[in-house]
Amino acid sequence: MGECGAPGDVNSNVLIVPSTGDAQLDKAVWQWLSWDKNQKTKEQIESLLRNGKHKELRDRLCCRLTFGTAGLRSAMGAGFCYINDLTVIQSTQGIYKYLERCFSDFKQRGFVVGYDTRGQVTSNCSSKKLAKLTAAVLLAKDVPVYFFSTYVPTPFVPYAVQQLKAVAGVMITASHNRKEDNGYKVYWENGAQITSPHDKLIIKCIEDCVEPWNGSWNENLVDTSPLTQDPLQKICDCYMEDLKKICYHRELNVQTNLKFVHTSFHGVGHDYVQLAFKAFGFQPPIPVPEQKDPDPDFSTVKCPNPEEGESVLELSLRLAEKEHAKVVVATDPDADRLAVAEQQENGCWKVFTGNELAALFGWWMFSCWKENCSEDADVKNVYMLATTVSSKILRAIALKEGFHFEETLPGFKWIGSRVKDLLDSGKEVLFAFEESIGFMCGTSVLDKDGVSAAVVIAEMATYLECKNRSLAQKLTEIYETYGYHISKTSYFLCYDPPTIKRIFERLRNFEAPQSYPKFCGVYNILHVRDVTTGYDSSQPNKQAVLPVSKSSQMITFTFQNGCVATLRTSGTEPKIKYYAEMCALPEQSDRTVLEEELQKLIEALIENFLEPDKNRLTWRSA
Repeated sequence: MGECGAPGDVNSNVLIVPSTGDAQLDKAVWQWLSWDKNQKTKEQIESLLRNGKHKELRDRLCCRLTFGTAGLRSAMGAGFCYINDLTVIQSTQGIYKYLERCFSDFKQRGFVVGYDTRGQVTSNCSSKKLAKLTAAVLLAKDVPVYFFSTYVPTPFVPYAVQQLKAVAGVMITASHNRKEDNGYKVYWENGAQITSPHDKLIIKCIEDCVEPWNGSWNENLVDTSPLTQDPLQKICDCYMEDLKKICYHRELNVQTNLKFVHTSFHGVGHDYVQLAFKAFGFQPPIPVPEQKDPDPDFSTVKCPNPEEGESVLELSLRLAEKEHAKVVVATDPDADRLAVAEQQENGCWKVFTGNELAALFGWWMFSCWKENCSEDADVKNVYMLATTVSSKILRAIALKEGFHFEETLPGFKWIGSRVKDLLDSGKEVLFAFEESIGFMCGTSVLDKDGVSAAVVIAEMATYLECKNRSLAQKLTEIYETYGYHISKTSYFLCYDPPTIKRIFERLRNFEAPQSYPKFCGVYNILHVRDVTTGYDSSQPNKQAVLPVSKSSQMITFTFQNGCVATLRTSGTEPKIKYYAEMCALPEQSDRTVLEEELQKLIEALIENFLEPDKNRLTWRSA
């Protein structure tokens, strides 16, 4: 086996590494071992090289992280396609270059950095350490950094960007992903996650400056630089004050005997949800003791995602029964999403889906607006938004009540940007959501926010209790008024990208080249929209109204029976997701019939379009 140094470098002091026989891999290995100052991740690459694990080296070093629906997200560990000290430094250097180009006042306005409580001992990698390195890159270039002195909910970063008039911000988090993952979420000056073309231009800047600069590894700069400020107290106080703008029944909250249980899923949410309840006049919710404090191993749950339902809410529900609390609120580990469960009269628990909660939030936010708006307020100036894979229930409410409803591509980055545009043009936005339990109540934060959603649902439950109604009963009333919207969302795991591509290409060339399916089993398809290619058969020019998104797969089928179904890949996990919803008119009130029809259609969709056995897809339940 030969040896190699830096390409084209004959200096005798240069690092010498054994050759793998692959010039591209040799260069990547040399770069990693030359640049990485984290001994744990450096040793991981050295071990693979020593043991001849060239395929794994290639997988780790010969591809780079790219921006998905939630920024950069991957497993923690060694390699250019993993989240680690070096890739975070590289990403921040690219962001510095891009922001320097975009903002002449970058060094006056500064940059916000927040983090959650994730960590991995084997890689000596933690969210706080990655946040310190992010700050170090910028501080070394004389950029003021607003660095939170402790962990915060993700929504605090976009909120701080707007409040402090910073040019941008980063949150180090992988939200509800498995414990092995971490991420790097970037917010623009408008307080929304970055969208195209910023993401692609930042990636280009990252590629142009991959070698760490002097000072980039100095994580102690956060503690020593006069350019560091801790925004925690100011932002927390301002956030809680702003929260009161969407508190409409404080007197009921103060008096209520209703009890709430809150779980923060071993994440950041506990302290902040307690403060939010206090801001609304409530007694603090009862915390789940085993899940109250941060734990990067998420040791009491199989998966730290409250969206998984009753199976991961077990400790919360048992505590609620013991404490006679009727409502459980669960924030995910970075507190930007919210799950809700309510005990029914028969003692069983109903865990609401994201779409069901959106129906409740939509009704509530509009009702509160209507009761509190000025006499000259125009309902036509009011907006609500949802991602295109979410329930159409807000559309039904909007049609009947007279306000506007808009759809965006999946991902809250699209919602946040569109909401900012609407606000800038004088519109009033009450609520926005995505079906994966992401809710934006009001517009103080232009991103999903589990902290505000938790306290709004508590006020809603309190108000309804005074009317002798439960959340579940109110949901039925909403459906009876605006039409049943029965949805089902699930996913298959697929770890083989070529298989995923083959599944979607088959749908684009179903019975002939460039021909989409006209039927799914016995179900007639009226329209097909493919935002990956920009095709929409329902439009006169066959062009999709939503922006083209070539980086992910997403095809939507509208059926003659009123069902809308979407197949798409996840931007953060190895999943093929399906979303199906039966949108009925108010007079179609037989829920059982609608549910049976939806279930049959989903079975046909899976069998005919996904072919799980043939494609070796793993069911969610497995």
